[in-house]
Amino acid sequence: MPERARKVDLPIAPPERLTPSRGARFDRLDALRGAAMLWMTGFHACFDLNLQGLIGRQNFYQDPFWTVQRMLILSLFLACAGAGQAVAQRQGVPWPRFWRRWSQVALCALAVSLGSWWMFGPRWISFGVLHALALMTLLARLLAVRGAPWLIALALALACLLLPLGWSHEVFDSRWTDWIGLVTHKPPTEDYVPLLPWFGVLLGGLLAMHQALRRWPAVVSGALPRPLQPLALLGRWSLTYYMLHQPVLLGLIGAWVALRS
Repeated sequence: MPERARKVDLPIAPPERLTPSRGARFDRLDALRGAAMLWMTGFHACFDLNLQGLIGRQNFYQDPFWTVQRMLILSLFLACAGAGQAVAQRQGVPWPRFWRRWSQVALCALAVSLGSWWMFGPRWISFGVLHALALMTLLARLLAVRGAPWLIALALALACLLLPLGWSHEVFDSRWTDWIGLVTHKPPTEDYVPLLPWFGVLLGGLLAMHQALRRWPAVVSGALPRPLQPLALLGRWSLTYYMLHQPVLLGLIGAWVALRS
């Protein structure tokens, strides 16, 4: 096996039974990501309506009905991102292609920070979901190049999930360090997705997809029912949709408020 292929094909799973061809898409994974995007849209629509006082006053920061939903949406999205990284690693996606996609995510994260600073002021987003995605996908890629055994990757995932539950320190409470996740209290920001524990969720999706590609390839690569095809299309354009959905929602709600008044 050529040296380059050996490095890119992450050995955190045993030799695969299904190696996707480069550029191939898995409709079921795309549809799952699309479902997460729709759920997120509903959540953000309720948040925006609440911001305008158009629904009964809701506490999106403390009410378990909303905080649990946010946790589940984010978990599903990051698990799908990890699964996508597993597919890319099995396909042997080269670094230039990875950097093109990574730069798109990083630029969008910067746009989110600037837009949130204009909209929310002191509660601007310094490390939200796109910032986390940029860092975590890079770390997952580096793990693949280093050839981390799957047991080590699993131990790392568990450590990411458990460490914030047992230890925190004030040194991690600043804007410069809260991205790590070992804070003593949640930072005052509109979106916060720190490395710990969420990198553990992405690694979990990555490990699960590697095992699925090896043990249950038909489940991963099977056909998607026609009514669910729009979800797969949405999942393929998730970054574009993510960047556009909030401006569209805010614009529609603003127009509705203006027409009512």
